[in-house]
Amino acid sequence: MESERVEDIARLPRKRMEAGALFVDELDRVLLVEPTYKDYWELPGGVVEANESPRAAAVREVGEELGLTVPMGRLLVVDWVPPGLYPTDGLMLVYDGGVLSVEQTAAITLQAEELRSWAWCNDAEASKRLPGLLARRVAAARRARSADALAYLEDGFAVA
Repeated sequence: MESERVEDIARLPRKRMEAGALFVDELDRVLLVEPTYKDYWELPGGVVEANESPRAAAVREVGEELGLTVPMGRLLVVDWVPPGLYPTDGLMLVYDGGVLSVEQTAAITLQAEELRSWAWCNDAEASKRLPGLLARRVAAARRARSADALAYLEDGFAVA
């Protein structure tokens, strides 16, 4: 009986999962990063590793990418992404990283192997730097942050 349970569990589907952070400055601009291995910008964050919580992944990724140790606030966005660029579907989670102070911003140290640069962006700048899916996700995270709400998206689109 035990071996049947193990076999059943082994057949369960697997989803990709990533976690990121929405940081803003005192002017309410969002922090975006430019990866070296992609041709578009995104929020700081990355893949949730095996046996790692999404929140812990966001903290770890921000530490690795930006050299910052900051607590993650509440969950802002859950975005289900269908197969496309990747062969499997996935869940993308965005946490509230909060407002970065001038001192924290000055302490940003990029992980050169992964990030080319970073920038504070207003909504118009962010929409120019982000592909459609990520622009929708970031906009939803900003709305959720200001409304003290949680946004559920599918492929970046709000689902009623």
